[in-house]
Amino acid sequence: MSAPFAPDRPAAHLKFGQVHASAETRGGAAVTVEWSLKRNCSFSPAQLLAVYASLCVISLGIATCFWLNGATLVMPFAGVELFLVGVALLVYARHAADRELITLLPGRLVVEHLNGGCIERAEFLPDWVRVEPRDDDRSLIELSGQGQVIVVGRYVQPELRRALAEEFRTALRQSPPGRWPVGVASDIA
Repeated sequence: MSAPFAPDRPAAHLKFGQVHASAETRGGAAVTVEWSLKRNCSFSPAQLLAVYASLCVISLGIATCFWLNGATLVMPFAGVELFLVGVALLVYARHAADRELITLLPGRLVVEHLNGGCIERAEFLPDWVRVEPRDDDRSLIELSGQGQVIVVGRYVQPELRRALAEEFRTALRQSPPGRWPVGVASDIA
């Protein structure tokens, strides 16, 4: 059986992940698999700022015309409106870059979840990781092992989460065995 994550073969069987090989170890079997699960956002934060700035210019321009013609209450309402729209867009922009990054390296699985600027990180030995749905096949995927639990799959459609979990299981089974962390080998002996 050939290695499914060989760097010289295309990873056609991976639907969600990407296979990477280290440049210095191309001749060896040092291969990493990376899953980057992100929000589907219509606007990047920079585009959002440009849209908000143009909205401010247009709205304040119209409010200024009304102000000059004697309708003085239009300007304060335009200011309140722009402030509230700005707050809503700020909340949106704060979570626009949310993502989950799962990296399978030789001997370890690293899971990072970025949510509104906060990073939740867990690291596992691939041989000890359990991949299970939290409640049912369409629920979030729970990765657990060595006393840690992290939930992934927030940015994947519910009907595709089962396929993602199967892809995780397959990649974990096919990863090369890792090394024991310091202290664990002595605990078992």
